Amino acid sequence: MKRLILLSITLISLGTAAVSMGAGFQPHFPELADGSRQYASFPIPAEKYPPVEGGLMDILKSRAQTDPFNVAATVIFLLAIIHTFAAGFFIKLAHKYEHRHDEAVRLRGVRDAEHPDGVNEVSFLGTVFHFLGEIEAVFGLWVIVLAGAAIHYHSWLDFELYLSHDRTFVEPIFVVIIMAIAASRPVLRFAEKMMSRAASIGNGTPAAWWLSVLIIAPLLGAFITEPAAMTIGALLLARKFYRFDPPPALAYATLGLLFVNVSIGGTLTNFAAPPVLMVASVWEWTTPFMFEHFGWKAMTSILLASGLYYLYFRKQLLRVSDLMDGVEDGKSNPAAWQERENPIPLWITAVHIGFLFWTVYTAHFPVLFVGGFLFFLAFIIATRHHQNEVSLRSPILVGFFLAALVIHGGCQAWWIAPVIKSLSDQTLMLGATILTAFNDNAAITYLAAQVDGISMTAKYAVVAGAVTGGGLTVIANAPNPAGQSILSRFFKDGVSPLGLFLGAITPTIIAYLCFMLLPSGHADEKDPLKPPGKPVEQHQAPH
Repeated sequence: MKRLILLSITLISLGTAAVSMGAGFQPHFPELADGSRQYASFPIPAEKYPPVEGGLMDILKSRAQTDPFNVAATVIFLLAIIHTFAAGFFIKLAHKYEHRHDEAVRLRGVRDAEHPDGVNEVSFLGTVFHFLGEIEAVFGLWVIVLAGAAIHYHSWLDFELYLSHDRTFVEPIFVVIIMAIAASRPVLRFAEKMMSRAASIGNGTPAAWWLSVLIIAPLLGAFITEPAAMTIGALLLARKFYRFDPPPALAYATLGLLFVNVSIGGTLTNFAAPPVLMVASVWEWTTPFMFEHFGWKAMTSILLASGLYYLYFRKQLLRVSDLMDGVEDGKSNPAAWQERENPIPLWITAVHIGFLFWTVYTAHFPVLFVGGFLFFLAFIIATRHHQNEVSLRSPILVGFFLAALVIHGGCQAWWIAPVIKSLSDQTLMLGATILTAFNDNAAITYLAAQVDGISMTAKYAVVAGAVTGGGLTVIANAPNPAGQSILSRFFKDGVSPLGLFLGAITPTIIAYLCFMLLPSGHADEKDPLKPPGKPVEQHQAPH
């Protein structure tokens, strides 16, 4: 009951920012070209900036002078990114101060035995540095700084309107719920049975599980969404592979490969990957169109990258498999509630999968999928003898991370949109890949969808680049924080951003080459990505 109350309070707190209050406020920009309106005075919509004659730097300089808050917001965002790279340093400091505190408590133990209330069992500095080292909390902390800058350059009311009216937090709430459902015991066992058939070819060794999870889970994400696939894939890798303590190079390579494969695996459909979801309705991209122009290339990349990593790390994978000798999988800790093997009735699994698909189907309507989740929690209670305890810590932290990213990302359009428009079709894909490493890829495609007059090849380039770079950093793709939250305990002092980048760079290059070189169907001389029956849109050259 306490957890249910906590979850309700959290969802209500997130949801209040997603619902427009409406009464008593007049929009600062009431008539925008797309028919929408903006309540806060920042960020200034692109169409409201004065026209500028010149190149990219002239445009950025003019926009910075028009509203100095633009520069402040971007500097704060860059500092937050730097903070994520320093997270491991803060974790080390936390361990240092916790160790000192434990030693001090031990030495004082006998002396303070008569006054146990006087012994502080928690290291304040250790706890603070642990919080500063939580990557999921970093951007939320810097939202406080962003709020100060917004109040300084504009007003508190503008910042309040920016959160409550101009930003939508449906995706963070959706990710919280889809992660919780995907991590439930019946769903996890169902996915495990699917992948066990492939792993059985390799006698169920960690190496066999490694290969099957890294190929099947990302492709599964095209139907159950990328956050759910990331959750299931990370949980299975934790149980079947990471718990055997792989070498650091293999551990980071696996994490990077998982992130890249999940990022591109969602392109088989038009609803599973957040960056595709942002543009599918605007550009009228259907699932058949996505599979024809993106999906089969993503499958090719996943198979190539996973196979290459398997061959390169084959000896290390075999050594990890040797560590399993003498340990009967799933029974190394028979007392663990999560590891029990009693069968789950088929109808319970079917109900869980039904809740999963209901959440995906109603992803744009929080009142429906939040209500469905409350029914899901009730079902968990009614069938608790077949369930695990619902873990909400990781989903809520990931939701907090994404909500903060939505807040920061909305203030970066002033420079991202001109950069996208200034790039040619030949360099746009590379530019989108690089930008994705420093911003959520859904934000990149969302901003691209707001740019009028770009050709179909340019649209393809920006989406392909966004999904390709989705594994380079933890902030590059919305599901990445979920995977890191689940697997970070297997990395000493947390996941290193540099280690993740190095582990992801090779599969990123493979994905890039697949999307760039492999042909698409329905070739057209002027536009090879022209969907059947759709006119070719003309690309406007940048001023």
